[in-house]
Amino acid sequence: MTNQADWAESARQFQQMIGESWTKMLQTMQPSQVQAAGALPTPAPVRLAPDKLATLQQQYLKDAQTLWSQGLQPGAGIASDKRFAGEGWAQNPLSAFSAAVYQLQARTLMGLADAVEGDEKTRARIRFGLEQWLAATAPSNFLAFNADAQKAAIETKGESIAKGIANLLRDMQQGHISMTDESRFEVGHNVATTEGAVVFENELFQLLEYKPLTAKVYERPLLMVPPCINKYYILDLQPDNSLIRYAVAQGHRTFVVSWVNPDVSLSQKTWDDYIEDAVLTAIDTVQKISGADQINALGFCVGGTMLANALAVLAARGKEPVASATFLTTLIDFANTGILDVFIDEPFVRMRELQMGQGGLMKGQDLASTFSFLRPNDLVWNYVVGNYLKGETPPPFDLLYWNSDSTNLPGPYYAWYLRNFYLENNLVKPGQLTVCGESLDMGQVAVPAYIYGSREDHIVPIEAAYASTQVLNGDKRFVMGASGHIAGVINPPVKKKRSHWLREDGEFPADLQDWLDGATELPGSWWDDWSDWLKGHAGAQVVAPKSYGKSPKFKVIEPAPGRYVKQKA
Repeated sequence: MTNQADWAESARQFQQMIGESWTKMLQTMQPSQVQAAGALPTPAPVRLAPDKLATLQQQYLKDAQTLWSQGLQPGAGIASDKRFAGEGWAQNPLSAFSAAVYQLQARTLMGLADAVEGDEKTRARIRFGLEQWLAATAPSNFLAFNADAQKAAIETKGESIAKGIANLLRDMQQGHISMTDESRFEVGHNVATTEGAVVFENELFQLLEYKPLTAKVYERPLLMVPPCINKYYILDLQPDNSLIRYAVAQGHRTFVVSWVNPDVSLSQKTWDDYIEDAVLTAIDTVQKISGADQINALGFCVGGTMLANALAVLAARGKEPVASATFLTTLIDFANTGILDVFIDEPFVRMRELQMGQGGLMKGQDLASTFSFLRPNDLVWNYVVGNYLKGETPPPFDLLYWNSDSTNLPGPYYAWYLRNFYLENNLVKPGQLTVCGESLDMGQVAVPAYIYGSREDHIVPIEAAYASTQVLNGDKRFVMGASGHIAGVINPPVKKKRSHWLREDGEFPADLQDWLDGATELPGSWWDDWSDWLKGHAGAQVVAPKSYGKSPKFKVIEPAPGRYVKQKA
């Protein structure tokens, strides 16, 4: 039976483990050059708050006594957790007991992490490291304890194990865990199928123009700038959940940036290159093709940050080619970067600058793995169990196919982005940044803006999305949607899913909660609200063009979705 002496020793060992792990984590985050440059800080001793430690001790002893008294009763002590929700866990006493012990230890370890005395970033890093370790060591991840996997092996006479090994070998060959049946999807065949054509290209992007679905279109075209860390077709997965097709159906002459998947020939490209030769070039090209004095623009995630930079550059040059801007789950003010903040500090950024700041590639698979491990149970270990222990083939899911279609980034672009936005938050500091030869001041950006944030977004926290209302100076409309970074955005009205929140008085208090206090929850998608807003900035309706581009300079190069989106990392 656990006693107080055992508990005290366990707490001491935990404190020592956290201190050693924290030191090792900092050391492994930097190469020797960074350490030699003096960038590696000396980690402060890790101490635990005595009052919190005493409370945890009492709770642990109480829960442990209850668990031991229940013994190996079927299903005893297992708290609600979908990893242990199958019939096998409740019926197998050993598996049930292992799950219950695991949950007790996990609760206690996370409590100890919260009891660490220090700054919040230190506690966040310790919590993040513990969450990764706990997710990896769950009994559900091991055949010896996973009763559901054992049951499948018995029922299939070992076939599930054979399939699991085959799945493992296939995933090792392709270099990533399969989240969906990737054989069921093909870009241009059953994803990214909205009819259109490539009407311009350079070494960084192709410009796609889409065939009108209405007899008349608005005179101001719409340009979409997706994130360059992913493929553009998140905006065009299937016809019934395609934001691109929806915009076309609403009467907007729609253009989309399709980013190149960089290889070593582009490993020297910088943030300035992507703003000048991509975003600004795309804006100018859409103007020339359409003949419009102004266009409307939309930026999604990093694409929104790039659009904001481009607008600030244009403002510094005294130009106003953009009539309105839509920002979807976009960071402009990087004061709150959510869980990603655990990675960002001076040593980490200096490491990246030394590794690739002067050239190189940030591999797409490394980026994809980082984002997956932000939600390890759902996006990593869930598939380890299903694919390898149970021998299952994950069902076809277009969004997860897109999620696995990774994209590289040029090293100089990536390193500059880390320092100037995530680390130093320079975009909201007037005159602090020079981009494309211009000193940036977001206060000069006065275009009308539609700003969207997702309530459960773990990449762009809702508070960070809302913070753009305090930075942009034009007329603004803010909407909060339910769900996360992707599912909140890709939420077509026909699905009648989720909710969104609006406030019609035009007030934008500094604190999100104050805004929410005056907001109204509305059922369903926010897309129709955005469409109504955008039409107010789209000008008169004119006869839809009969052909793509504008000959002879902007003739059709190839049908959409084009070559660039099909390039693999």
